[in-house]
Amino acid sequence: MVEFSAMTEALVACDIEKLARFVDEAIAGNVPAGDILNKGLIAGMDVVGEKMEAGDMFIPEVLMAAKAMGACVEKLKPLLDDGDAKKSVSVLIGTVKGDLHDIGKNLVAMMMESAGMEVHNLGVDIAPENFVAMIKEKNAQIVCLSALLTTTMPMMKQTVDAIVESGLRDQVKILVGGAPVTQAFAEEIGADGFAADAGSASKLAKSLVN
Repeated sequence: MVEFSAMTEALVACDIEKLARFVDEAIAGNVPAGDILNKGLIAGMDVVGEKMEAGDMFIPEVLMAAKAMGACVEKLKPLLDDGDAKKSVSVLIGTVKGDLHDIGKNLVAMMMESAGMEVHNLGVDIAPENFVAMIKEKNAQIVCLSALLTTTMPMMKQTVDAIVESGLRDQVKILVGGAPVTQAFAEEIGADGFAADAGSASKLAKSLVN
């Protein structure tokens, strides 16, 4: 019987072959797919996020771990029923209007997906009204705004204001991030939180909805 801790360790070590073997053995042993997902894989990505936040893991390793998890989730999908996975939190993430940077945003999206959230990655150069429309369409509970340029930071404020004006502000938690963004700026524009990296963003998102 494969221990979930062994899966977690293999995932954190980015040992794709070992992780795949453990997942295959668990499936063959009739371990519930939901347990493999939540206790083995998602638990492992939580550790990856903590290590990234602490500076003990770097982006290439995090991407490898997320890729390994993604391959295993594909094996589990046919075996999961609606009650297996934890109830998904609907997350919107996008880079604000005028800004075309997306590497950091995509890493945050990947970490949140690995944490079991339903992530809608809107891309770059997203106007405030588009964020508002997608909150309604996807029934989002979390909105993540990214900006890498000081010149596009004011667009974060405009996006928050648009969400307030639309009457949807009470429905969502708004997180902001990007190289020039700070906790003080997040508070100034009325956001609910700021994250400096993908690991802390995923952790903060989970803490806000639990």
